[in-house]
Amino acid sequence: MRIFLIIAFFYIVIWNLAGFTAMGIDKRRAETNQWRVKEKTLFLIALLGGSAGSILGMRYYRHKTKHYRFVYGMPAILIIQLLLVIYSVYLA
Repeated sequence: MRIFLIIAFFYIVIWNLAGFTAMGIDKRRAETNQWRVKEKTLFLIALLGGSAGSILGMRYYRHKTKHYRFVYGMPAILIIQLLLVIYSVYLA
């Protein structure tokens, strides 16, 4: 059980770093008119466990903060993920 928790911890940390970093990369590319990170990719990173990092990246880089899909979508993903964790820990 302990090894599972360690693996889960690093899994979440890695995906959240990826979400934060992806927002920063996309912001810089937007400012310099370069090829952008697809919105599908940003949401996929959030769905795979990086929603908190993506939200922090949005706020830190002030990126995608006027896009309602991101302003409401990223927190919705985070809430669903937290509910799934609570369900799996306490009710399953």
